[in-house]
Amino acid sequence: VSEHFLSSFDMDCTADTKREIVRCMGSFQDGVAEKCSDYFQRYRRCTHVTPKSYLSFIQGYKTTYREKHAEVQTLADRMNTGLEKLKEASESVAALSRELEVKEKELQIANEKADMVLKEVTVKAQAAEKVKGEVQKVKDKAQAIVDSISVDKAIAEGKLEAAKPALEEAEAALQ
Repeated sequence: VSEHFLSSFDMDCTADTKREIVRCMGSFQDGVAEKCSDYFQRYRRCTHVTPKSYLSFIQGYKTTYREKHAEVQTLADRMNTGLEKLKEASESVAALSRELEVKEKELQIANEKADMVLKEVTVKAQAAEKVKGEVQKVKDKAQAIVDSISVDKAIAEGKLEAAKPALEEAEAALQ
């Protein structure tokens, strides 16, 4: 009976497994019939296993199988989606790693260029400091000369002021 009802039922299993399920369902039916007999012997109450109860058992199995199969299929779909996302993430990481390697090379080249420019600037700054020092020395010498001239001028003006009254007397004597 179970073979008739389960032969057209779609199950994800091999034919051998399906035959074992059919045989197992028959065993369950026989086992329940024995327990009904034992129950009667023990408690003197009648219970019966009918073909209708056997068909209900088969229908219940099919319903439970469909529900559990749908749950497992949903979980499998989620797992496959997760695996696809992991694969995409892995590919993205690989692409970003390659891009990072390229950027690191570019950064290394830029750092080398910056180091060269810094060395040039340092050399030029040292040269400018040297020139500045030389200019400061020349400026100090020029200031010393200006100071010396100022002193000489002050002395000359002092002598001129002292000689002016004599010059005026000489001019007045000439007139």
